[in-house]
Amino acid sequence: MAAPTTFDRHDRAASLIKEVVATFIQMEANTNPMITVTHVTVSPDYRKVTVYVTTIPDGREADALIFLKRSASEMRGHVKKKTNLKIIPHLEFAYDYGEKHRQHIDEIARDIEDKSGKSHEEVIDELLDSGKAEIPSPDKA
Repeated sequence: MAAPTTFDRHDRAASLIKEVVATFIQMEANTNPMITVTHVTVSPDYRKVTVYVTTIPDGREADALIFLKRSASEMRGHVKKKTNLKIIPHLEFAYDYGEKHRQHIDEIARDIEDKSGKSHEEVIDELLDSGKAEIPSPDKA
């Protein structure tokens, strides 16, 4: 049986900040590009937060990051007003390349799925398995 996951104070702070920042972006940002907050990391001392975002359409990452950095102090004030955090963190922003890569892998899997007739999960498993190198056994050396 899997151990229950704990949702500690650190996780609650990250979740709260993510929600408040996403709301601010929704209210203040232009819809071109559309900015999505994918996740937030909070430093152990709660003084620094990195907000990871993606954009639609692709190629507008620089515009989104310029807006976010320019609005950081106003966004920090919004976080202060909408939360009861004792420490209001410094906000930093980064483009979430991991999410973009995941989306690309899903696109490739869908293409293969359409051509092969296999399920999405089967295609992903095959893609992941094909990336593993075969490890020679010690007795074959």
